[in-house]
Amino acid sequence: MTPLQNDVNTDNSLHPKKVPYHFGEKLRQVREHKGYTLKVVAQQAGVSESLVSQIERNHVSPAIDTLLALADVLDINLEFLFEEYRKERPVKIIRSGERPTLNEEEIIYEEISKPDDVDKQNSFESYMVRIPAKSHTHRGSYGHIGKEMGYILHGKAKLTYENKEYILDEGDSATFSSGVPHTLENIGEDELKAIWIVTPPQRFVN
Repeated sequence: MTPLQNDVNTDNSLHPKKVPYHFGEKLRQVREHKGYTLKVVAQQAGVSESLVSQIERNHVSPAIDTLLALADVLDINLEFLFEEYRKERPVKIIRSGERPTLNEEEIIYEEISKPDDVDKQNSFESYMVRIPAKSHTHRGSYGHIGKEMGYILHGKAKLTYENKEYILDEGDSATFSSGVPHTLENIGEDELKAIWIVTPPQRFVN
């Protein structure tokens, strides 16, 4: 089915109505600025002159291939057509003195980013973990779904992953699947500080 047939056979073309995306004015302005007639644009885009007219008046919402054809004929960047419809994506800030914290015995977890309640598929949590000397994490010792990445800010750590041990110094990082048992132990003399990222979220979830 051609773009023209697809658009003509829709209810929108039979019963014109206003559509939410008002890019028709932009198409018309560019067409008139270039000195193109409706007929010329329609012929080059492979659609009907009537359809182009309805699109310019925002009476129908064109199929994506039709819109791409019109944009190509008029040499229009799609960002120009939709620039006012960019969704605002808020920046979430957690101030240093306002971090939610969780305690696991003597270990402290400070949240530094909140899990996304809407986009759960791509949601993750990140926190600073503070482990006293000679102590270690507990929850991961049985494994859980997901992946993790850790970065050592200060101190010396031993990551036990299944049956293997990895020594991590300040500035080192580790990435691994969470599905097997794993623990992080402070083997230094000072408090261990590390940034940890986990997906999907495990600790800071409602």
